[in-house]
Amino acid sequence: MQFIEYILNVLTLRNVVDISLVFIIVFVILKLLRGTRAVPTIVGLLLLGLLYWLAAAQDLATLEFVLRYAVVYIGFAIIVLFQSEIRQALMFFANRLRFPLIRRARGQFGGTIYDEIVLAATTLASEKIGALIVLERNIGLRNFIDAGVQLNASVSYDLLVTIFNPSTPLHDGAVVIQNERIAAASVFLPLTKNPGISRELGTRHRAAIGITEGTDAISLVVSEETGLITYIESGNVRRNIDPTALRSLLFDAMEVPVKEKKPDASKKTLAEHETEVTIG
Repeated sequence: MQFIEYILNVLTLRNVVDISLVFIIVFVILKLLRGTRAVPTIVGLLLLGLLYWLAAAQDLATLEFVLRYAVVYIGFAIIVLFQSEIRQALMFFANRLRFPLIRRARGQFGGTIYDEIVLAATTLASEKIGALIVLERNIGLRNFIDAGVQLNASVSYDLLVTIFNPSTPLHDGAVVIQNERIAAASVFLPLTKNPGISRELGTRHRAAIGITEGTDAISLVVSEETGLITYIESGNVRRNIDPTALRSLLFDAMEVPVKEKKPDASKKTLAEHETEVTIG
């Protein structure tokens, strides 16, 4: 009877909310850390804690003294070791807890812009021409844009295909799209440090993954070896995407209103574009 009363006293609305929030935070953190280099480091820290408990239980004075004072520096070590994971976790929560008044409007690209991007990626894939296109969302990419060749040009099929033509000087690197315009080309991005990434993925794919791990940007990669189109968001890789699925993913990720998804006259067929632009 006393046990039942204790349970009823514990299971108040406040305690349930408290436990639920802790569970959600722990679950999200574990999900973000799964498959990253942070996992073995956490295991090492747990073993260090177990060693400290053993030293205290068995009265190992010297070992306990060393471990006790080492704890002071563990906090700094965690920040240094897990800086990328901490940044990714903070962005994860920020992107899901944005208040309407401070949230930047997304879906700023019209349907025509997305059709141009998808058609350019499809053309490059059919020709097995490597490409890397990054679409900025809420987190700015100004640092990367400034380090590349700044263009500030309208997004078009012709320009994208021309940029990634192997005979042009701007084909090496990424194209960054910001506010409906091609902000820069030949942009070099940080490579992912995730050890779980397949060895089949080259530098272009690793750079595309790296920029989505450190920001909320979207990356599109065309493989010059296989001609496959890869879509990357938040470090998650989806390979061999067809044009219809790619267009749908872009609209969903950028939250483009449904009324803007209607095809228009500017959506040319692949054959029409191929007659206008010859890829060297």
